[in-house]
Amino acid sequence: MRTVLGIDLGTQSLKVVFYDFVQKRQVAVASAPLTLNQNGAGLAEQEPNAWTKALILALAAVDQRIRASATAVAVSGQQHGLVLLDREGVALRPATLWCDTTCAPSCDTLHAELGGAGQAIKLAGNPVLPGYTAGKLKQVQVQEPEVYRRIQHILLPHDYLNYVLTGTMAMEFGDASGTAFFDVRERAWSKPILHALDRERDIRVWLPPLIQPFSRLGSISETAAALTGLPAGIPVATGGGDNMMAAIGTGNLVPGRATISLGTSGTLFAYADQPVVDPNGEIAAFCSATGGWLPLLCTMNCTLAGEWGRRLFGYDMDRFEALIAEAPAGSEGVITLPFFSGERTPNLPNAKAWMIGLDGTNGLPRNLLRAAVEGATFALRFGLDALRRLELESNQIVLTGGGSSSATWRQIVADVCNKPVVVLEQDQGAAFGAALQALALLEGIGAEDFPALVNAHLSRDEARCHEPNPTAAATYRDIYQTYRRAVEHARHFSLGDA
Repeated sequence: MRTVLGIDLGTQSLKVVFYDFVQKRQVAVASAPLTLNQNGAGLAEQEPNAWTKALILALAAVDQRIRASATAVAVSGQQHGLVLLDREGVALRPATLWCDTTCAPSCDTLHAELGGAGQAIKLAGNPVLPGYTAGKLKQVQVQEPEVYRRIQHILLPHDYLNYVLTGTMAMEFGDASGTAFFDVRERAWSKPILHALDRERDIRVWLPPLIQPFSRLGSISETAAALTGLPAGIPVATGGGDNMMAAIGTGNLVPGRATISLGTSGTLFAYADQPVVDPNGEIAAFCSATGGWLPLLCTMNCTLAGEWGRRLFGYDMDRFEALIAEAPAGSEGVITLPFFSGERTPNLPNAKAWMIGLDGTNGLPRNLLRAAVEGATFALRFGLDALRRLELESNQIVLTGGGSSSATWRQIVADVCNKPVVVLEQDQGAAFGAALQALALLEGIGAEDFPALVNAHLSRDEARCHEPNPTAAATYRDIYQTYRRAVEHARHFSLGDA
């Protein structure tokens, strides 16, 4: 048996997938949990060493014979996290994650230095949002000058695991796009934004080399082999941000298809063969990991919305699923803005959750729970509308992420977006995408032939695919407009509190 290994470093866990590419089956899937330091308003940090430990634990759960069958590896990772290393490659502080919003003041400072968010978009394609890396680096410069002076290397989470596995530091275009100091049009570091970050140093000396798609990053080192049980010397592909790897894992490699991931964050993206830059900054202008571009919207509150409801009532997942299925489309008038962790799209880092439309009859658990799920879905529908304004049409939606296991939520997505929803049998998303990238490296496949290779290893799970219900779609069309008006009210309150 010969396999390829996909590794996905998430926010809550690290997952490994061993894929037998001859028999076209996943022969082992394992994971290890990760903890998140949220001891403070808006704070979200993890120790990079915890990622290494989680990788070792996840691989240890896989039979050694399967580990020995690996012929190539690729790593997917949560985007935007700031990993700062010293001269010896040791982390200087915990990694500040994508969902940390404490750097919002630093983002404002950078926008002021640059002449506004619009100027940042002109320079690099994206505004400097709290979710991105640039503001996090500025925050360390201001609040932790002793740490800042010791920086020798800046990496992103998946880059760090690549470094652990190979000893090589590099960054691919897709993940680099999420730093806010990478020019997505030119696929190069933005000198003006880096200069605004630090007018005394050239930060580029801290950044790793940029690596081309379909390149070989390196090989599993002897040290990594001893830690993980993987064969030393097998090739390691570039890997990429989890969204870029999920695009591969869901076949989103040509225009016309949208992928929605219902995870801790809600993510919507579509492939483009030209740079797509939103002048309003609502859609992230990212590169793909395959030589194209991946315009993307990310919300910070997706499955978090349902988890809030389950905690509120003390329900398990089965009861939660039964109740959201029981409630009618539109939750009898209850609408939720699930901004429990602030929000990234729209950019409201100080926002709080809202619930509107309650009266003396509709305040039932089923309606409150379903409204939370619908609110998370409305935010993603907002992204589809924004992509359409940028002339990117999608004729179907591929769902992935933990929320896609809910039949009711899948139907809600189909109805709210009024598009067919497809779920693939290969439902490991980013981890499977990483495995397919590793396979392409192994077989010497490049950009032109990669879509065909991916399609040969994907298949629809027909029992979990959904068509929109015309009646429900009409109901949601009206409610969505109310949701949009409520978001504008929330925007004014959030800005007033900032």
